[in-house]
Amino acid sequence: MTRRFGGTDRYIATDDLMTAVNAAITLGRPLLIKGEPGTGKTQLAQEIARSLERPLYEWHIKSTSKAQQGLYEYDAVSRLRDSQLGEARVQDIANYIVKGKLWEAFESQVQPVLLIDEIDKADIEFPNDLLRELDRMEFYVYETRELVKARHRPIMLITSNNEKELPDAFLRRCFFHYIRFPDESTMRAIVQVHFPGLKRELLAEALRTFYEVRETPGLKKKPSTSELLDWIKLLLAEDIDPAVLRANEERKVLPALHGALLKNEQDVHLFEQLVFLHRRAR
Repeated sequence: MTRRFGGTDRYIATDDLMTAVNAAITLGRPLLIKGEPGTGKTQLAQEIARSLERPLYEWHIKSTSKAQQGLYEYDAVSRLRDSQLGEARVQDIANYIVKGKLWEAFESQVQPVLLIDEIDKADIEFPNDLLRELDRMEFYVYETRELVKARHRPIMLITSNNEKELPDAFLRRCFFHYIRFPDESTMRAIVQVHFPGLKRELLAEALRTFYEVRETPGLKKKPSTSELLDWIKLLLAEDIDPAVLRANEERKVLPALHGALLKNEQDVHLFEQLVFLHRRAR
């Protein structure tokens, strides 16, 4: 029987998230995970594999990705080149079949974890092209006339950043969970996992500043969890005193090392305008 996922020592999972993971495993359905970039969607698959001691297969989707690539690809160019060179291996077409991540996962001797990362980057037809394989856990290799069947139904995680709407037929086959942005207490626990020796005062000031930045009206890109962790790493590397962060707030200036939190010129300009308006009002 598959063990239940309960988070790990380096991944803080909420009760709702753990329930979603275990529900998807019980149903044998793909778990569709959505949430802001930087909320740990990709890392979740890695930690499930680590927690349950399962092999992990990762298929990172690009705008040019096709569903067929997850199954296999026929390398006709290499076969043509080998035929011109008189290679003996050219007689067996199987030598030119390149296995995709689904095929590798299907062949696993134990139940694997399969990550299909950022599925919304691909063409709108991409999810529909995988429906049969997700349902039947098998596909046909026409070149070798071989039917590939999964030894074990993978624990499948599919992530999306909501760049495109996914088809209803695809959504119907998934168990869905949206990772809400962590509240301050959850974020505190996440930070302490990554920086266990962080002083309480610095943590408090960093979190206060971070959430104030996120809540600024008109911000084009809100900083994410991963950006907070990068920022704290820089604060520690530069030995920034918590008093500096407090002074920044009192004087209403841009946060120290703000380039870790603000990632485009519009947001930096917005903060500069707010600082200017605050100084005029004083």
